[in-house]
Amino acid sequence: MSILQGAATADPPLPEGLISEMATLSSNTVSADFLVLLEALKLRFGSALDAVLLYGSCLRAREIGDGVVDFYAVVSSYSSAYPERYLRYFNTLLPPNVFYLEVSQEEKTFRAKYAVVSMADFEQGTRRWFHPYLWARFAQPSRLLFFRDEAARKRISESLAHAVVTFLGSTLPTLDCSGTGATTTEMIWTNGLTQTYAAELRPERAGRARQLAQMNLEVYSRLTTLAVPALAGKLMPLPDGSYESLIDDAGRRKSLWHWQLRRWQGKVLSVLRLSKAAFTFHDSISYAAWKIERHTGIRVEVTPMLRRHPLLWGFKVSWRLLRRGVLR
Repeated sequence: MSILQGAATADPPLPEGLISEMATLSSNTVSADFLVLLEALKLRFGSALDAVLLYGSCLRAREIGDGVVDFYAVVSSYSSAYPERYLRYFNTLLPPNVFYLEVSQEEKTFRAKYAVVSMADFEQGTRRWFHPYLWARFAQPSRLLFFRDEAARKRISESLAHAVVTFLGSTLPTLDCSGTGATTTEMIWTNGLTQTYAAELRPERAGRARQLAQMNLEVYSRLTTLAVPALAGKLMPLPDGSYESLIDDAGRRKSLWHWQLRRWQGKVLSVLRLSKAAFTFHDSISYAAWKIERHTGIRVEVTPMLRRHPLLWGFKVSWRLLRRGVLR
């Protein structure tokens, strides 16, 4: 059983328009370069593969360039995905497992980072996990590049819609609407992304959340409008296109406490996931150094000692970066 398992509560009814919008959004075409990597994932997991989702910076850039593509491989079960028992155990205890993939074709080399999660954990993570790890990622635009059959496609579309509702329902109460009580789509998503970034060890610069909200404002505007029926008692649309937050002071205080807990939980989970990646992710140290430099401009020297003892020296480097404010 996963340590992230949430409480078994009844799901609020999902607006059909939101499910349909997420299905349409996730079916938009992408560059053929992404499909080269997709074929490699299909070969690796074979009949265990239920779906493959593309998300992250390469999707936003609409090309791979010199980046590392982010995928989620959704499998029917961990026992069917791995012959190795320890990988099944890691993935069950703390999903997802993260791996590195590299494919060469016609003098080009494509690189990807892919996370493996079961369909059951994907559904749980987008609607019931307390921590935002999955619902924060998949409330944002993604592409469904492969699905086993119509039943799998429907389950993914519903999970993406749940991610939007969970993201808005969990972050709206933290929004400071003092004064007029009115807010905008940009304010709602900027605040939400800021809260969820703070709940993980992430190297993005301050202001990145606002930049992402502005980049996809048209999409987020549609998603917010369609999600309103599932946010009864929290958000009310106004005639001028803005919104009124209906959260009272007690609800806001309770939510702020929950986000404080999520930030502590997120730091612990990030350390555990980084430790796990040392066993699953080829050359994870170089990847982490590259990502930190890409987002912050800070160069992390990958020493021979760091390569030989990634856990021990990785904690030391992470602590230094935390103290310098590079990681938050």
